[in-house]
Amino acid sequence: MGTAELISPRNPRVAFARRLARRAVRGKERRFLAEGPQAVREAVSHRGTGDGAGPGRPTLGELFATEDAAARHADIVDAARAAGARVLLAPDATMAEISQTVTPQGLIGVCHFLDAPFEDVLAARPRLVAVLAHVRDPGNAGTVLRCADAAGADAVVLTDASVDLYNPKSVRASAGSLFHLPVAVGVPVERAVTGLRAHGVRVLAADGAGECDLDDELDRGAMGGPTAWLFGNEAWGLPEPTRALADAAVRVPIHGRAESLNLATAAAVCLYASARAQRGTPPGPSGG
Repeated sequence: MGTAELISPRNPRVAFARRLARRAVRGKERRFLAEGPQAVREAVSHRGTGDGAGPGRPTLGELFATEDAAARHADIVDAARAAGARVLLAPDATMAEISQTVTPQGLIGVCHFLDAPFEDVLAARPRLVAVLAHVRDPGNAGTVLRCADAAGADAVVLTDASVDLYNPKSVRASAGSLFHLPVAVGVPVERAVTGLRAHGVRVLAADGAGECDLDDELDRGAMGGPTAWLFGNEAWGLPEPTRALADAAVRVPIHGRAESLNLATAAAVCLYASARAQRGTPPGPSGG
């Protein structure tokens, strides 16, 4: 591992990183924190244009590390430095001030925003998209993003009624998936639906009271085409005006005695159902 810069708790870079806990500061500076070896490793290898700096811009700008973590994860630290990130060694107490977790893992990256323009998502002709229409819990948002990544979705869209993508809890819950697929943010739900439908994507609302049953949709072969799923609020689902925008409202069947599924579980079921159906369907003109 090369030489890293040892900083004091009063260093202005520490103060800047602490301020990124606030959404207003994140939005103004277009920076966010990624904590832990998994997130930092993914950030190191990511390139993006989310802050308008041009193609190929490294997402990781700075890396704070304790001496112990820098030794244990020398590969990550070396890769960060090779990618152009500034590596700063900080005492445990300083890292605790920056960290948004109860038990800091010794690595915290300061990253550039990486969201993609919605127009770029559409231009890529996606076949599977998760649209977080009214998701307010940051942990759920990050978990749905992780599910979408695992299911092989082409993109995730967070509407302007959903939580901040860069909330520390969202970033942690995504378990690195934030860096794996395009994510558009702040898109009005009407624009999201209209744009996706105009590009040949069928829009389905995930709704426990939906008129269509997911099993029936699969059985009749209706799930193989390009599909976007609308996911609603954790407590009250999708409001009627949003549900009405969709081509159909689809419920996940409950075969046992459970009252319902939580948001992330329902999202995983819906996304994997589409992914499975699409693997048996050759891409058409809208699929690339």
